[in-house]
Amino acid sequence: MASKKYDDLRARQQATEQGKAEAERQQRQAVTELKKATDELSEMRLTNKRLVEDSAQTGNALRRTRSLYTQLTDSYDKLLKNSDRAMADKSADYNKVAKDLARREAELGELDTNLRRSKADIDKLNADLKVREAKLAELTQALADKDKAVNDLRASVSNALRGFQGTDLQVKMKDGKVYVSLSEQLLFKTGSTKVDPKGQEALKQLAAVLKNQPDVNVVVEGHTDNVPFSRPTAAMQDNWDLSVLRATEIARLITSGGVEPQRITASGRSQFIPVASNDSPGNKALNRRTEIILTPKLNELLKILDSNSTSTGK
Repeated sequence: MASKKYDDLRARQQATEQGKAEAERQQRQAVTELKKATDELSEMRLTNKRLVEDSAQTGNALRRTRSLYTQLTDSYDKLLKNSDRAMADKSADYNKVAKDLARREAELGELDTNLRRSKADIDKLNADLKVREAKLAELTQALADKDKAVNDLRASVSNALRGFQGTDLQVKMKDGKVYVSLSEQLLFKTGSTKVDPKGQEALKQLAAVLKNQPDVNVVVEGHTDNVPFSRPTAAMQDNWDLSVLRATEIARLITSGGVEPQRITASGRSQFIPVASNDSPGNKALNRRTEIILTPKLNELLKILDSNSTSTGK
C-alpha cells in the first residue's frame, strides 16, 4: 500500500512538472504574441486609420493575453504548492510505515522468543512425563508384585492350615495383609497362657510356612472379651496381662518353629477391639481370639515411593 501511494504521488509530481513546462511554453508564446502585438501596434500607429479600426481588437487581445498569463502564473504557483504538500504527505506516510514496520518486527522478535521458551518448557514437560510414566509403571509393577505376594502367602497359609480351618481358625485378607484368626478354644484353656497341643500343631504348621517366607513380618495380637480376669496374680492382674502373655507365648512357639525373632511382634489388645458385641456367650467366645497378622515387606515399593518423593521435591 505504501508503494502504491508513492507511485501515485510520483505521477502527480510528473503531471505538475509537465503543467509547469506547458505554462512556461504558453508564457513564452504569450511574450512572443505580446511582442508581435507591440510591433503591430507600432506599425498601426504609422497607419493611423488602420490603427483606429484595429485598436479595440488589439487591446482586447492584449488583455486576453495578460489574463491568460496571470492564470498560468496562478496555476503554476498552485501546482508548486500541491507538489510540496504531496511530498510532505508522502514523507509522513513513509515515516508512519517505517515506525509500524519497526513495531511489527519487535513484536515478531518477542513472539519468536516466547515460542522458543514455550518449546523448551514443552520439551522439559515431555521429559518429566516420560520419567513419571516410567515411575508409574515401576510402581504399578511393584503393587502387582505386592498383591501377588499377599495372595501367594494367603494360599500357602490356607493350604498349611487346611486341617484346622473352621470356626476355630480362619484365614482372610484385609488391607493388603493376611489375617490368621485363632479362637481361644483352639489355643488355650480358659484363663491359661499355655497353648494346647492342637493349637501347638497349628502354630507349627504356620511356622513352617513362615520359615520359607523371609520377606513376611509377623504381628501376634492377643484379644479377650470384657469379662474381668477372675484370678489375678502378681504376674497377671487383668485382661491386658492375659492378652499380652498369650501373644508372647504364641510368638515363642512360632520362633521355636524356625522363624527369626526379629520378624515377630507380640502385643496384647485386651478387650478393646472386639469383633462382636459382648452380649452373649457366643459373641464373647468370638472376641476371645488371637490374630496373627502377616505383612509382606514392602522394601521395593517403599524405595519407589521414596524415589518419587525425592524427585518431586516433597
